[in-house]
Amino acid sequence: MATSRRAAPAPLAAYVLHRHDWSESSLILELWTRERGRIAAVAKGAKRPHSQLRSVLLPFQRLQIVLGGRAERRDEAAPPEIHLLRSAEWAGALPDGHSVAAMPSGAALLAGFHLNELLMRALQRHDPHPRLFDAYALTLPALDRDDEAATAAALRAFELFLLRESGVLPELGRVTQTQQPVQPGDRHGLHAEHGVTAPGDRGGVHLSGATLHALEAALDAGDLAALRQACRGALPALRTLLRGLLHYHLDTSMLRTRALMVEIQKLTEHSAPP
Repeated sequence: MATSRRAAPAPLAAYVLHRHDWSESSLILELWTRERGRIAAVAKGAKRPHSQLRSVLLPFQRLQIVLGGRAERRDEAAPPEIHLLRSAEWAGALPDGHSVAAMPSGAALLAGFHLNELLMRALQRHDPHPRLFDAYALTLPALDRDDEAATAAALRAFELFLLRESGVLPELGRVTQTQQPVQPGDRHGLHAEHGVTAPGDRGGVHLSGATLHALEAALDAGDLAALRQACRGALPALRTLLRGLLHYHLDTSMLRTRALMVEIQKLTEHSAPP
């Protein structure tokens, strides 16, 4: 009598967002997959010197992984739904076919960890966001340790994309309360509770109507390069305004990378925090 065979699990595109020890030889991973969203997995034996996984399970590297069934929980620190990682291989091609840049370093490395912390705050388990996954993959090679403006623009663009994908970013081309189109020459605030404010609102940080239109057009088109370019003309204002939105919607007040960048800024009086 013929026996039915269960189909092999499909490989998943993934990044490692976070990892911590699970035992003397194993790791618990927070994996972000394009197909299935954020998943917790245990990598058994990954800490052993000769494990193939040891050199693969690194942050900011695009992977192709295969998951098994649920793993047995051995301690209270383990997530309640944790999978077994059966295999992981480096898969260094971006969605547009270009190869991945080298591992970031310096300020670009901290910027990458800032992205990972944002995603850990924003993403619920098993909630796929393929467009955001692709935006992340294209943002990593744009982080440039030697070009602070390029790195800041890449961060601001990704933050905007994240807020839009999360459904909390208002339409930037209209005043939220009146739904009147913003005018290129006017200046507007951007607030978590009030959205895009009317021109002439008192105090605070403002963006020009021209910048808001450019940001909205790039978001609508899903054009990350155009979004970065639009961000470059208003980096100080965007950093302040987006920090307020992220804090309100994602509770990012205690991001470790931001605190670390502030400390580095105090020491060097050179780099601006993300």
